[in-house]
Amino acid sequence: MDKLTSLRAFVKVVELGSFSEAGRQLRLSRSAISKYVSDLEQDLGVQLLNRTTRHASPNENGQAYFERALGILAELDAADHAVAQLQATPRGLLRVNAPMSFGTLQLGPALADFMALYPELKIQLVLSDEQVDPVQGGYDVTLRIADLESSSLIARKIVAINRAICASPSYLAQHGVPKHPGDLRSHALLTYGFLLTGNQWKLIGKDGEHWIQPEWTLCANNAEVLRDAAVKGRGVALIPMFIAGDALKKGTLRAVLEDYRAPPLALYAIYPPTRHLAVKVRLFIDFLVERFVAETA
Repeated sequence: MDKLTSLRAFVKVVELGSFSEAGRQLRLSRSAISKYVSDLEQDLGVQLLNRTTRHASPNENGQAYFERALGILAELDAADHAVAQLQATPRGLLRVNAPMSFGTLQLGPALADFMALYPELKIQLVLSDEQVDPVQGGYDVTLRIADLESSSLIARKIVAINRAICASPSYLAQHGVPKHPGDLRSHALLTYGFLLTGNQWKLIGKDGEHWIQPEWTLCANNAEVLRDAAVKGRGVALIPMFIAGDALKKGTLRAVLEDYRAPPLALYAIYPPTRHLAVKVRLFIDFLVERFVAETA
Protein backbone atom coordinates (compact mmCIF):
# COMPACT_ATOMS: atom_id res chain seq x y z
CA MET A 1 0.00 0.00 0.00
CA ASP A 2 1.18 3.52 -0.84
CA LYS A 3 0.61 4.96 2.64
CA LEU A 4 1.41 8.56 1.71
CA THR A 5 -0.97 8.60 -1.26
CA SER A 6 -3.64 6.94 0.87
CA LEU A 7 -3.20 9.63 3.52
CA ARG A 8 -3.54 12.40 0.94
CA ALA A 9 -6.62 10.74 -0.55
CA PHE A 10 -8.26 10.31 2.85
CA VAL A 11 -7.56 13.91 3.92
CA LYS A 12 -8.91 15.28 0.65
CA VAL A 13 -12.10 13.20 0.96
CA VAL A 14 -12.70 14.51 4.48
CA GLU A 15 -12.02 18.10 3.40
CA LEU A 16 -14.37 17.92 0.40
CA GLY A 17 -16.90 15.39 1.69
CA SER A 18 -16.83 13.55 -1.61
CA PHE A 19 -14.78 10.81 -3.29
CA SER A 20 -15.52 12.28 -6.71
CA GLU A 21 -14.40 15.81 -5.77
CA ALA A 22 -11.28 14.43 -4.10
CA GLY A 23 -10.49 12.50 -7.25
CA ARG A 24 -10.89 15.59 -9.44
CA GLN A 25 -8.53 17.65 -7.26
CA LEU A 26 -5.94 14.89 -7.02
CA ARG A 27 -6.40 13.98 -10.71
CA LEU A 28 -7.36 10.42 -9.89
CA SER A 29 -10.50 8.42 -10.61
CA ARG A 30 -13.21 8.03 -8.01
CA SER A 31 -12.50 4.32 -7.83
CA ALA A 32 -8.78 4.97 -7.22
CA ILE A 33 -9.60 7.34 -4.36
CA SER A 34 -12.02 4.80 -2.90
CA LYS A 35 -9.38 2.06 -3.10
CA TYR A 36 -6.72 4.20 -1.39
CA VAL A 37 -9.08 4.98 1.49
CA SER A 38 -10.22 1.36 1.76
CA ASP A 39 -6.61 0.17 1.83
CA LEU A 40 -5.93 2.65 4.63
CA GLU A 41 -8.92 1.42 6.65
CA GLN A 42 -7.90 -2.21 6.08
CA ASP A 43 -4.34 -1.44 7.21
CA LEU A 44 -5.58 0.28 10.36
CA GLY A 45 -8.30 -2.28 11.04
CA VAL A 46 -10.95 0.40 11.60
CA GLN A 47 -13.53 2.23 9.52
CA LEU A 48 -12.73 5.92 9.11
CA LEU A 49 -15.61 7.21 6.98
CA ASN A 50 -19.37 7.05 6.92
CA ARG A 51 -20.35 6.71 3.28
CA THR A 52 -23.49 7.44 1.30
CA THR A 53 -23.89 7.49 -2.46
CA ARG A 54 -23.10 11.22 -2.60
CA HIS A 55 -21.33 12.07 0.61
CA ALA A 56 -18.52 10.88 2.88
CA SER A 57 -17.88 12.11 6.41
CA PRO A 58 -15.46 11.00 9.13
CA ASN A 59 -16.65 9.02 12.11
CA GLU A 60 -15.02 9.50 15.53
CA ASN A 61 -11.97 7.43 14.56
CA GLY A 62 -11.79 9.15 11.22
CA GLN A 63 -11.88 12.66 12.71
CA ALA A 64 -9.06 11.84 15.11
CA TYR A 65 -7.00 10.28 12.33
CA PHE A 66 -7.74 13.21 10.01
CA GLU A 67 -6.36 15.73 12.52
CA ARG A 68 -3.14 13.74 12.97
CA ALA A 69 -2.81 13.16 9.23
CA LEU A 70 -3.04 16.90 8.56
CA GLY A 71 -0.04 17.49 10.80
CA ILE A 72 1.96 14.70 9.18
CA LEU A 73 1.31 15.99 5.66
CA ALA A 74 2.10 19.56 6.71
CA GLU A 75 5.47 18.44 8.08
CA LEU A 76 6.22 16.52 4.88
CA ASP A 77 5.34 19.57 2.80
CA ALA A 78 7.58 21.71 5.00
CA ALA A 79 10.46 19.24 4.56
CA ASP A 80 9.96 19.29 0.78
CA HIS A 81 9.93 23.09 0.82
CA ALA A 82 13.09 23.28 2.92
CA VAL A 83 14.99 20.94 0.60
CA ALA A 84 13.81 22.88 -2.44
CA GLN A 85 15.04 26.11 -0.85
CA LEU A 86 18.47 24.59 -0.29
CA GLN A 87 18.81 24.34 -4.04
CA ALA A 88 17.57 27.85 -4.71
CA THR A 89 19.88 30.72 -5.54
CA PRO A 90 19.24 33.63 -3.17
CA ARG A 91 18.18 36.72 -5.04
CA GLY A 92 16.19 39.88 -4.51
CA LEU A 93 16.49 42.33 -1.61
CA LEU A 94 17.77 41.50 1.88
CA ARG A 95 17.07 44.27 4.41
CA VAL A 96 19.34 44.22 7.46
CA ASN A 97 19.39 46.41 10.57
CA ALA A 98 22.44 46.42 12.86
CA PRO A 99 24.04 48.50 15.64
CA MET A 100 26.21 51.37 14.44
CA SER A 101 29.56 50.36 15.96
CA PHE A 102 29.22 46.68 15.16
CA GLY A 103 28.14 47.56 11.63
CA THR A 104 31.14 49.76 10.89
CA LEU A 105 33.79 47.73 12.72
CA GLN A 106 32.71 44.12 12.18
CA LEU A 107 29.76 43.70 9.86
CA GLY A 108 31.05 45.76 6.92
CA PRO A 109 33.90 43.42 5.91
CA ALA A 110 31.73 40.36 6.53
CA LEU A 111 28.94 41.80 4.39
CA ALA A 112 31.31 42.39 1.48
CA ASP A 113 32.41 38.75 1.59
CA PHE A 114 28.80 37.56 1.77
CA MET A 115 27.95 39.64 -1.30
CA ALA A 116 30.79 37.99 -3.21
CA LEU A 117 29.24 34.58 -2.51
CA TYR A 118 25.75 35.61 -3.68
CA PRO A 119 26.05 38.22 -6.43
CA GLU A 120 22.34 38.05 -7.34
CA LEU A 121 21.38 39.34 -3.90
CA LYS A 122 20.93 43.05 -3.14
CA ILE A 123 21.49 44.14 0.46
CA GLN A 124 20.09 47.22 2.14
CA LEU A 125 21.88 47.85 5.45
CA VAL A 126 20.52 50.33 8.00
CA LEU A 127 22.78 51.07 10.98
CA SER A 128 21.11 52.38 14.11
CA ASP A 129 21.63 52.09 17.86
CA GLU A 130 17.90 52.48 18.46
CA GLN A 131 15.89 49.41 19.44
CA VAL A 132 13.89 49.18 16.23
CA ASP A 133 10.89 46.94 15.69
CA PRO A 134 11.98 44.46 12.97
CA VAL A 135 8.43 43.90 11.76
CA GLN A 136 7.38 47.55 11.57
CA GLY A 137 10.76 48.46 10.09
CA GLY A 138 10.31 45.86 7.36
CA TYR A 139 13.66 44.18 8.07
CA ASP A 140 14.42 40.61 7.09
CA VAL A 141 17.10 40.37 9.80
CA THR A 142 17.88 42.60 12.76
CA LEU A 143 21.22 42.16 14.53
CA ARG A 144 21.40 43.11 18.19
CA ILE A 145 24.06 42.96 20.86
CA ALA A 146 21.98 42.61 23.98
CA ASP A 147 20.48 40.55 26.75
CA LEU A 148 17.14 39.93 25.09
CA GLU A 149 13.66 40.18 26.52
CA SER A 150 11.17 37.46 25.66
CA SER A 151 9.48 38.18 22.37
CA SER A 152 7.28 36.68 19.69
CA LEU A 153 10.21 37.13 17.30
CA ILE A 154 12.76 34.40 16.63
CA ALA A 155 16.27 35.08 17.96
CA ARG A 156 19.30 33.02 16.99
CA LYS A 157 22.52 33.51 18.95
CA ILE A 158 25.48 34.11 16.67
CA VAL A 159 28.40 34.65 19.07
CA ALA A 160 29.16 35.78 22.62
CA ILE A 161 30.45 39.33 23.02
CA ASN A 162 33.00 39.68 25.84
CA ARG A 163 33.44 43.02 27.58
CA ALA A 164 36.38 44.81 29.16
CA ILE A 165 36.53 47.11 32.19
CA CYS A 166 39.06 49.76 31.23
CA ALA A 167 40.34 53.29 31.71
CA SER A 168 43.16 55.45 30.42
CA PRO A 169 46.58 55.39 32.14
CA SER A 170 46.21 59.11 32.92
CA TYR A 171 42.86 58.58 34.65
CA LEU A 172 44.22 55.68 36.70
CA ALA A 173 47.31 57.66 37.67
CA GLN A 174 45.13 60.47 38.96
CA HIS A 175 42.29 58.50 40.58
CA GLY A 176 43.91 55.17 41.43
CA VAL A 177 43.38 51.66 40.13
CA PRO A 178 40.25 49.91 41.43
CA LYS A 179 41.12 46.59 43.08
CA HIS A 180 37.60 45.42 43.92
CA PRO A 181 34.21 46.02 42.25
CA GLY A 182 33.13 48.05 45.27
CA ASP A 183 35.92 50.52 44.54
CA LEU A 184 34.06 51.55 41.37
CA ARG A 185 31.56 53.46 43.48
CA SER A 186 34.17 56.14 44.03
CA HIS A 187 35.08 56.43 40.33
CA ALA A 188 33.58 58.27 37.38
CA LEU A 189 31.91 55.60 35.31
CA LEU A 190 31.03 55.62 31.62
CA THR A 191 28.07 53.35 31.05
CA TYR A 192 25.86 51.88 28.38
CA GLY A 193 22.44 52.21 29.98
CA PHE A 194 20.18 50.45 27.49
CA LEU A 195 20.30 46.84 28.71
CA LEU A 196 17.74 44.91 30.76
CA THR A 197 19.92 45.56 33.82
CA GLY A 198 19.68 49.32 33.22
CA ASN A 199 22.76 51.18 34.38
CA GLN A 200 23.81 48.49 36.86
CA TRP A 201 27.08 46.67 36.28
CA LYS A 202 27.22 42.98 37.21
CA LEU A 203 30.73 41.66 37.87
CA ILE A 204 31.59 38.09 38.78
CA GLY A 205 34.72 36.90 40.58
CA LYS A 206 35.91 34.20 42.94
CA ASP A 207 34.13 36.00 45.76
CA GLY A 208 30.78 35.89 43.97
CA GLU A 209 28.59 38.39 42.17
CA HIS A 210 28.76 42.14 42.63
CA TRP A 211 26.13 44.60 41.45
CA ILE A 212 27.31 48.17 41.03
CA GLN A 213 24.95 51.08 40.52
CA PRO A 214 27.33 53.53 38.84
CA GLU A 215 27.45 57.21 39.58
CA TRP A 216 27.93 57.79 35.90
CA THR A 217 29.27 60.90 34.25
CA LEU A 218 28.40 59.69 30.76
CA CYS A 219 25.61 57.36 29.66
CA ALA A 220 25.40 56.62 25.93
CA ASN A 221 23.82 54.12 23.58
CA ASN A 222 27.01 53.87 21.53
CA ALA A 223 30.08 52.13 22.94
CA GLU A 224 32.53 53.94 20.65
CA VAL A 225 31.53 57.18 22.38
CA LEU A 226 32.26 55.56 25.74
CA ARG A 227 35.62 54.27 24.50
CA ASP A 228 36.66 57.70 23.21
CA ALA A 229 35.68 59.31 26.51
CA ALA A 230 37.67 56.70 28.42
CA VAL A 231 40.74 57.28 26.22
CA LYS A 232 40.44 61.01 27.05
CA GLY A 233 40.58 60.22 30.76
CA ARG A 234 36.94 60.83 31.59
CA GLY A 235 36.39 57.65 33.60
CA VAL A 236 36.14 53.85 33.73
CA ALA A 237 34.16 52.15 30.96
CA LEU A 238 32.63 48.71 30.49
CA ILE A 239 32.60 48.11 26.74
CA PRO A 240 32.73 45.24 24.23
CA MET A 241 36.17 43.88 23.41
CA PHE A 242 35.72 44.42 19.68
CA ILE A 243 35.50 48.15 20.43
CA ALA A 244 38.11 48.34 23.20
CA GLY A 245 40.61 45.92 21.65
CA ASP A 246 42.76 48.29 19.59
CA ALA A 247 43.01 50.88 22.38
CA LEU A 248 44.05 48.15 24.83
CA LYS A 249 46.74 46.93 22.42
CA LYS A 250 48.04 50.47 21.89
CA GLY A 251 48.04 51.20 25.59
CA THR A 252 45.68 54.17 25.39
CA LEU A 253 43.38 52.09 27.60
CA ARG A 254 44.28 49.69 30.39
CA ALA A 255 42.16 46.79 31.61
CA VAL A 256 41.31 46.86 35.32
CA LEU A 257 39.68 44.37 37.68
CA GLU A 258 40.95 41.50 35.54
CA ASP A 259 40.04 38.98 38.25
CA TYR A 260 36.41 39.90 37.61
CA ARG A 261 34.31 39.66 34.49
CA ALA A 262 31.08 41.07 33.27
CA PRO A 263 28.72 38.40 31.89
CA PRO A 264 29.12 38.40 28.12
CA LEU A 265 26.42 39.82 25.96
CA ALA A 266 25.59 38.07 22.72
CA LEU A 267 25.09 38.98 19.11
CA TYR A 268 21.66 37.81 18.01
CA ALA A 269 19.98 37.61 14.64
CA ILE A 270 16.29 38.42 15.08
CA TYR A 271 13.60 37.78 12.50
CA PRO A 272 9.81 37.37 12.43
CA PRO A 273 8.43 33.86 12.92
CA THR A 274 7.57 32.16 9.67
CA ARG A 275 6.87 28.59 8.67
CA HIS A 276 9.42 28.72 5.87
CA LEU A 277 12.48 30.87 6.58
CA ALA A 278 13.54 32.57 3.36
CA VAL A 279 16.70 31.03 1.96
CA LYS A 280 18.42 34.45 1.77
CA VAL A 281 17.82 34.99 5.50
CA ARG A 282 18.96 31.49 6.48
CA LEU A 283 22.13 31.72 4.38
CA PHE A 284 22.97 35.16 5.78
CA ILE A 285 22.57 34.05 9.38
CA ASP A 286 24.52 30.82 8.78
CA PHE A 287 27.29 32.87 7.20
CA LEU A 288 27.50 35.21 10.20
CA VAL A 289 27.61 32.29 12.64
CA GLU A 290 30.43 30.61 10.73
CA ARG A 291 32.32 33.87 10.30
CA PHE A 292 32.23 35.23 13.84
CA VAL A 293 32.51 31.93 15.68
CA ALA A 294 35.65 31.20 13.64
CA GLU A 295 37.09 34.63 14.51
CA THR A 296 36.65 34.05 18.24
CA ALA A 297 37.86 30.42 18.21
